[in-house]
Amino acid sequence: MRRSKALAKRDLRRLKRKRRVRGRISGTADMPRVTIYKSNKYIVVQAIDDVAGNTLAFLNTAHLENKLPSNINGAKEAAKIFAEKLKAANIDSVRFDRNGYKYHGVVAAFADTLRENGIKL
Repeated sequence: MRRSKALAKRDLRRLKRKRRVRGRISGTADMPRVTIYKSNKYIVVQAIDDVAGNTLAFLNTAHLENKLPSNINGAKEAAKIFAEKLKAANIDSVRFDRNGYKYHGVVAAFADTLRENGIKL
């Protein structure tokens, strides 16, 4: 399947933002990096310790019993579940990596709900 030029330009802009943000953010065991990926159907979130190269917590909305959509309401529910996983792993503060996405919509709703559930960003 051939991609259109507009889609390729959008992907390149996101990749450029991703590299710029990722160059400034690094996670540790005490303060892991939380990265988010969103597709048209699902949201995938990880808490990563970049020093050791380990994933400390993981959530994929496709693997939940009630599959959450990739919209603002789904992001809020996913953030509540992910906040519980972080608290279970004794993590209360994280660095938020928006993975090149602009900070609005799904990404902003996820981050705001994490804050509301006691996780410091």
